[in-house]
Amino acid sequence: MPIAQRRVEPRPSLAVSAAATTSRLHRLKTQARNPGEASFFFYDAFFKNDAVKILPCEYFVYHEDILIMTTLGSCIAACLWDREAKIAGMTHFMLPEGDAGSGRYGSYAMELLINEMMKHGATRATMEAKVFGGGQVIDGMSTMNIGERNTEFVMAYLETERIPIVSKDVLGPHPRKVCFLPASGKAMARRLASANTAALAAQDLAAAGQAVPQSTGGGSVDLF
Repeated sequence: MPIAQRRVEPRPSLAVSAAATTSRLHRLKTQARNPGEASFFFYDAFFKNDAVKILPCEYFVYHEDILIMTTLGSCIAACLWDREAKIAGMTHFMLPEGDAGSGRYGSYAMELLINEMMKHGATRATMEAKVFGGGQVIDGMSTMNIGERNTEFVMAYLETERIPIVSKDVLGPHPRKVCFLPASGKAMARRLASANTAALAAQDLAAAGQAVPQSTGGGSVDLF
């Protein structure tokens, strides 16, 4: 009696996955962007996923699981997620308050982020926040307390807006790299070696209006 042959389904080829990734990256790179909206899209080989890098004074709102990434010194990254609509966004601001109309300042950056999320279908009542940054990564900057002021501002702002903070990793001497996934609301923060802070020192001293010093890594990854 002949043995029945089991049908083996073909596996999707890597070329298909690569083509899908290329297609999404191309779409993201070529579509029009609003002022202050992040536009640095790339493929992250470590996570094997599409990603967008948020630079200081920028924001990004999305609904698919691409990586929203940024690196912080005294700056703050506020990650907001609508747990019902599965829409999320991140903003990266440098100072608490200042001239209106600039993502450099938290008061404007947070308002812009919330409004953009609502345009995408989110509602304030179902938003929650994860907050990162506010570190003191440069010796001699403690008198200005930029990281502490940024942290106090964003905590007070979210409390006023009645958006609960479900997790945070703020203050301390460490710079941080943050990855945020819009569809799930998960975030990962890695505390970086304090010796590798040249670019972050430039950011922090630009915020303080000072000259950039000479500077010369890794750390654990925490899931939030």
